[in-house]
Formats: sequence, C-alpha cells, structure tokens
Amino acid sequence: MKCKVLLLQSYIFLQSTLWRTASGQCGAIAPLVSLLHSLVKMTQEHAVTALLNLSINEENKVRIAESGAIEPLIHVLNTGNMGAKENSAATLFSLSVLEEYKIKIGHSAAVKSLANLLESGTLDGKKDAATTLFNLSIFHENKARIVQAGAVKYLIELMDPETGMLDKAIALLANLSTIPEGCSAIAREDGIPILVEVVETGSDRGKLNAASILMQLCLHSHKLCNLVLQEGAIPPLVALSQSGTLRARQKVQQILSHFHSQREGIIAKAKS
Repeated sequence: MKCKVLLLQSYIFLQSTLWRTASGQCGAIAPLVSLLHSLVKMTQEHAVTALLNLSINEENKVRIAESGAIEPLIHVLNTGNMGAKENSAATLFSLSVLEEYKIKIGHSAAVKSLANLLESGTLDGKKDAATTLFNLSIFHENKARIVQAGAVKYLIELMDPETGMLDKAIALLANLSTIPEGCSAIAREDGIPILVEVVETGSDRGKLNAASILMQLCLHSHKLCNLVLQEGAIPPLVALSQSGTLRARQKVQQILSHFHSQREGIIAKAKS
C-alpha cells in the first residue's frame, strides 16, 4: 500500500506545480527522506522519485537540502535498484544548483558513488552521474575530488561514440583538465589518442572541448606536449583552425602558438 501511495505522489508531483509547492510547504519532505533508508527497494525508489519531482520547485530544493537528504541520497546511490540510483543522482544534481550545496555534496561520499555509477549504471544513470559531476566540477575544489574518485578512467571509456555520451564525458574532462591531477589522469588513462580523434571527427562542441583539453595538457608539461605531438595532433588542429567555430579556432590558435614557442625555444637552446 505504501508503494502505491508513493507512486501516486510521484505522479502528482510531476504533473502539478501547485502540488509540488503545497506538498513542500505541508511537511511532505521529511517523511520521504526517512523512507530513503527503507529496506523495501520499491519504497526507496518511489520515495527518491517523489523527492526528485519535488526538487523541481526552487523552494523545495532548499527544503530537501536542509532536511539532511544528502547522506540518505548517497545511501540510495550505493544500495538502491538502478531506477533509484538514477533518480538519486538526478536529485543530487538538482540540489547542486544551490551554490552552498555544490560544496557540501562535493565534500561528501557522493562523488565516489557518482563515479561508480559512471562505470556500472545504465545509459540514463551514467548521464545523470556525468551531469551531476559536471555541475559539481564548476566549484574548483571539487575537481581534485572527482579525479581522486576515479572518474577519469570511466569518462575516457565513455568517449567511445557508440556510448552516446561523448559530449557529456568530454565536457566534464575539460573541467578536470584545468588541474594538474586531471591532466595526469587523462594521460595515464590513454586519453590523448581519443582526444586527437575527437578534434578530427567530433561534434563542434566535442572538438572545442577536446582542443581545450589538449591545450591544458600541453601547458601542464613538456612530456605531455610531446605525447600530444606524437599522436599526430597538428593536422586535425590545423584543419579545425580553418573550419571550426570561432571559439574552437581561437583555442586552436593558442595551441599552435604554444607548439611554435616550444619549437623556437628548442632551436634557441640548441644554438646556445
């Protein structure tokens, strides 16, 4: 009976802005949060689905966050059925829109659980996890935590075009590449050949992000810069500098200028 009531609540919350607002104001959130620890998997799933639908309302986001929902949502990520895990990740994304909770979620065990979902989730689960981690990565201090959670390995695997997640994966990698740990992990997980391929064959958005990552790798160290060159990056970069979007062309010009400066430095050093 409890499952049926929760399922009906989830449907009503999804359909009605008025019901979402009224339910948040009338104390529906705390009982739903408590049900996230239910041993009955369907009860757990319906409870997290109801919270996700309630979180569409901005005031309810705050109510859910302040009700102590983060740890129970992590519990669902770790123990729930796949539908519950997907909706838990999506609810964490909804809460991470609140700046304060980007920090709190980033400091919690959610990051590791979301990284695990990148590996083991359904396509929808992986998309929810990647979207949530991307939002968390906007806060600079969270980037290292995402790298340390092992997300880079799974993101590079998701850059296979057949996964349907290339653009989402590479957008998150672009954020992670702005820290040294991110650059090292991308190189260690053999991401460079795939990035060069995306520059050549990806979508406009994918090409821009791939070029941005290659730029960060080159700035990170001479060793990584040489690896980028060894993978044959220059021809696709030159092609992108001629046919890409304005932002992509600007990014490529930065990379090519960096290559030129590196070459000039080597020549000058050899002559001295």
